[in-house]
Amino acid sequence: MKQLIECVPNFSEGSNMHIIKQITDEIVSVKNVRLLNVDSGKAANRTVVTFVGTPAAVCEAAFRAVKMASQLIDMRKHKGEHPRFGATDVLPLIPVSGIAIDELVEYAHRLGERIGAELNIPVYCYEFAASNQKRQNLANCRSGECEGLPRKMTDPEWKPDFGPVDYHESVAKTGAIALGVRNFLIAYNVNLNTTSAKLAGFIASEIREKGRVKRVGNTSSGEIITDKYGKPVYEPGMLKTVKGIGWYIEEYGIAQLSFNLTNIGIASMHHVYEATCRRAEANGVRVTGSELVGMVPLKAILDAGKYYLEKQHLPTDISEDEIVNAAIKFLGLDQLAPFDPKKKIIEYRMVE
Repeated sequence: MKQLIECVPNFSEGSNMHIIKQITDEIVSVKNVRLLNVDSGKAANRTVVTFVGTPAAVCEAAFRAVKMASQLIDMRKHKGEHPRFGATDVLPLIPVSGIAIDELVEYAHRLGERIGAELNIPVYCYEFAASNQKRQNLANCRSGECEGLPRKMTDPEWKPDFGPVDYHESVAKTGAIALGVRNFLIAYNVNLNTTSAKLAGFIASEIREKGRVKRVGNTSSGEIITDKYGKPVYEPGMLKTVKGIGWYIEEYGIAQLSFNLTNIGIASMHHVYEATCRRAEANGVRVTGSELVGMVPLKAILDAGKYYLEKQHLPTDISEDEIVNAAIKFLGLDQLAPFDPKKKIIEYRMVE
C-alpha cells in the first residue's frame, strides 16, 4: 500500500489572503503533494490548511510553508479569538495509509529538528510525537500562548524539543510551533442564538471530556472548589475524546462552541450536536446550526445522516448523496455559508 500522510497546519492569519496564498503556493510547489482545503476565519485570525502526499514530500512542503509563514506573519501584532503561540501554530502529521505511527513520529522529529536548526523557531512536540506525558496534550504545550513564551522557555520542564532555548527578538516575531503526530481530528463549531461567550464557554465545559471547574452552589459564579493542593477540582464532561471552548464570533454576530473531536468512533459530529442541543436548552438558549472547519471523513457525514434519518423514521437505503445532504441539513452545516461536499469531504477531494 502506498504511504500517504495528511498535514493540517494552522497559520495565525485569517484575513490577508495574499499572505495565505504565498504560504499555500509553497505547499503546491512540492511534487507528490496535493492541497485539499484552505479554510480561513477572520475572527479567529487563523487559517487551517489541509494537504496530503507521500511522507517525505509532505514534510518538505510543511517546512517550506513554515518558512514562508515565519517571514510574513508577525506574532507581536497578532490578535485573534483562538488560542495560538506561533505564526505556524500547530503542525500535525496524520497517517492516511501504509504507514505506522512510530514511523511517522520519526518523520516528525526530523522535521522538527530541521525547523529548529534552519529557521531558528522553537518546536514543541505533542501527542504521539511528545517527549513526555505532560507534552502529549496540545493545550499544555500551547499554555500561556505566544505572550507566555518568555517565561515558558526559562522553565527547565518546558525547554523546546528543537530549536532555540532562549527567548529573543526572532522568537517574539515567529512564536513557537506545536508539531505533532495524531489521529484524524474534526474541528467542529456549534452555533448558538446568543452573543454570550461566557454562556457558550460554560456549555462547552459541560460537554467536553475535561469538564468544568466545580464551584460552590454549582453555579458559574460560585467560589471555585480546590483540592488539598489548591488546584481546581473538575466535574467531568459528557463526551470523552472531545475538547471544547466557547467564544463570540463578531463576523457572524453569534456565540459558538468550538470543539475538537479527536476520536470520531467515540464521539462524532452528531453526538456533539445532540449534546449541545440538550445543554443549550437547559441553559435557556438554542442551537441554530453548526460549522465544519477544514475537512471531514465521509464516514462521519454518513453516520450523521443515517442517525437523523433513523431518528425521524425515514429510510436510510437511499443514495449516498441523499444521506450526505440529510447530514448537512440536520446539522445545519450550511447555516453560515454554503457547504459543498466536494470541497469538504476528504474522499471526494482525493478522487478529483
